[in-house]
Amino acid sequence: MKKHGWAVLVLTAVMSLGTAGITAMAAAGWVQEGNNWAYYNAAGNRQYNVWQQGNDGLWRYINGNGVMAVDTWVDGDDYYVDANGIMVAGKWLQVTNADNPSGYDWYYFNSTGKCIKERWEQINGSWYYFDSNGVMQTGWILDDMYYCDESGVMQTGWQKLYRPNEDYHEEEQNGPFDTSDDDGRYWFYFGTNGKKVVPNDDDDNFKQKRINGVYYCLAEDGAMQTGWVCVNGTDSDNIEDYRFVNENGQVRTGWYSTEPPEDLQSQYENDVEWFYFNNKGIPKVGPDKGTASTKDLEKIGGNTYLFGNNGVPVYGLQKVYIGSNEETYTSYYFGTREQSSMLKGKFYIDDSGETRQYYFTNTGRGYTGVHDNYLYYMGRLQKAESGTRYEVITIGSNNYVVNSSGRIARNTTVKDSDGIKYKVNSSGILLEEDGESADDRTYNAPIEPDWDYWD
Repeated sequence: MKKHGWAVLVLTAVMSLGTAGITAMAAAGWVQEGNNWAYYNAAGNRQYNVWQQGNDGLWRYINGNGVMAVDTWVDGDDYYVDANGIMVAGKWLQVTNADNPSGYDWYYFNSTGKCIKERWEQINGSWYYFDSNGVMQTGWILDDMYYCDESGVMQTGWQKLYRPNEDYHEEEQNGPFDTSDDDGRYWFYFGTNGKKVVPNDDDDNFKQKRINGVYYCLAEDGAMQTGWVCVNGTDSDNIEDYRFVNENGQVRTGWYSTEPPEDLQSQYENDVEWFYFNNKGIPKVGPDKGTASTKDLEKIGGNTYLFGNNGVPVYGLQKVYIGSNEETYTSYYFGTREQSSMLKGKFYIDDSGETRQYYFTNTGRGYTGVHDNYLYYMGRLQKAESGTRYEVITIGSNNYVVNSSGRIARNTTVKDSDGIKYKVNSSGILLEEDGESADDRTYNAPIEPDWDYWD
């Protein structure tokens, strides 16, 4: 390594020209020879490549020419003597270097005078890194896993920086707050040991890191991400592989309305959709259309939702299986797109182009049976066809007689448009048809709802 010296200055008073100076150093064998100082041992031999201590208690170095070195590196370039020849110890030293954009390098010498090289050193409470030549490092160092500011101090916590190998010409900031300036820098997080947080080796491209109780999403080089981020790489058709990151770097939790990820937009009905993210930022998703069960219902903030496999809450009339039973199902109503949550009670719903009456219990299930003298099946009101006056509908083991409004006949005998007489009990269940027992007979099957399958 090329060392850059300073102009030689005059020696201190104890080594000044004249008899007084020689006398002051005589005990140590110092002798002035022209503009230089030499040292002779007790045997009168001139000394070379050794350290000698003066009467002032300070150390000076006799170089290979047998003269006191000044303003230069000595002893294997591990030590430096100043313009007075005194060993630099316990302090910083700035040395000119024309190859450095700043025009100089900084070095630090410990209390014994040795230059700190190729390691971290804590100085006045801050950590600094020095390369193999002893030069204090700044910027990205050690495989870009650490960052030292312009004064050489190792950084911890959040720092807004240019990515490694990019030009850095602006002062870094602390904390992931405002990213609106869009100056080409990114936020990076460094642990208390100064090491940058990056994805694990078994991760693909991104990593969620919980910092102070909040999840952040980091790229392969540790740069904090914003917007939609695919945590399993750049190619995924599964919304669960995505996180939405706020502009402050925090992974979104709870409800949020936004455009779907660009690569998945073909899966969505609208340009902007509602998503719900759990406390780790994972979008809530549901089953494929037509396969939902009551186990898929999600209660959030007092409302109950059913999510599609694209992470968007469904709306309209939906077919839902009961528990783990793959054969028993009923309808649930999730209102309009603006509502998209489970509703209860009586509603008039567009069904196959007609507005039909539905009734849902306090659990949200489409009701099957008689309610307020009307017959329902999976929530849908069952009615006799127009012009028939009455019709018999079989639900389970019971036959009900309903009119064209869906009202059941109770404890009476009625006649349909063809003149067939139906006798019913007080529960509206058919007893006789034209005077003959209706037991074990099966009539018209109930009509199922017209399911609003979501895309």
